[in-house]
Amino acid sequence: MSFWFGNNFLLTWFTLSVIAFVVLMLLSSAIFYYSYVRITYEKWLKKSNPKYPSASLVRLEIILMVKGILAGTFCPALALYLMGKQKLKGYCGIDEYGWKYLIVSFFIAWISTDFFEFFYHRMGHTIDILWKVHKSHHQFYNPTPFAVIAEDYVDQIVGALPLVFIPALIPINMDLLFFQFAFFFYGYGVYLHWGHEFSYPDAHHPAINTSFQHYLHHAVSTRNKPYHTGFFFKIWDQLFGSIYPNEKCFCVKCQHAQGYRTREHYDNVEKPDYRVLLQWRFWINSK
Repeated sequence: MSFWFGNNFLLTWFTLSVIAFVVLMLLSSAIFYYSYVRITYEKWLKKSNPKYPSASLVRLEIILMVKGILAGTFCPALALYLMGKQKLKGYCGIDEYGWKYLIVSFFIAWISTDFFEFFYHRMGHTIDILWKVHKSHHQFYNPTPFAVIAEDYVDQIVGALPLVFIPALIPINMDLLFFQFAFFFYGYGVYLHWGHEFSYPDAHHPAINTSFQHYLHHAVSTRNKPYHTGFFFKIWDQLFGSIYPNEKCFCVKCQHAQGYRTREHYDNVEKPDYRVLLQWRFWINSK
């Protein structure tokens, strides 16, 4: 893309936005259909919040996600544009720096971006002006895979800044960097907003933030309560003292241990009819 129309920023931005829209809608929709439409007792046993979000909230998630795509693809488009102008240290191919440097740079980008995302996210809960920006994302206290980028434009742009400043600072393979963000980070973001938990890694894993930690973050974190603002690794929250007390854990395993999640409980849970999401009138007026 940088080679073919890197000199045309608007065309690059538009193309990335179209690609992102298609991929995000297909991926999030497939997971949503499996986990929220085709509901079973066995799947419900793995759901962090025993309740299901209303169709109106899911509709709002999708609307904000689509709005967020343009903001989310701004920095990737800018990176490709600057690459076309030879203003960045990014490169393509392997031969120039070799496989060893490629692997090392992968971990440099991964760890530095993970800390950047953690710290900016934390500031979104501890600084008033940033909380006013970030709090729109927290209206989704019971998120679905559509909520990954259902947030303010500012959060979207800042979150993608590493795609510009990493190749501005060090030589890095741009194919690798885009792969990390498009599949590695966004894919993990879908998992974090999935609303369901795996048996392993579970909520009590000592190093990895799981989907429960992010559900917990949506459910209990507010202004000046930045529980689990980390993305991949727990170490940042551990260092900054923002780990939720383990004795208060309400993950699915702890709920099972406390005698919750019975078949009777499941039968009494309201299962929304998400088929309305396929009706165009619902998108005009959700009521």
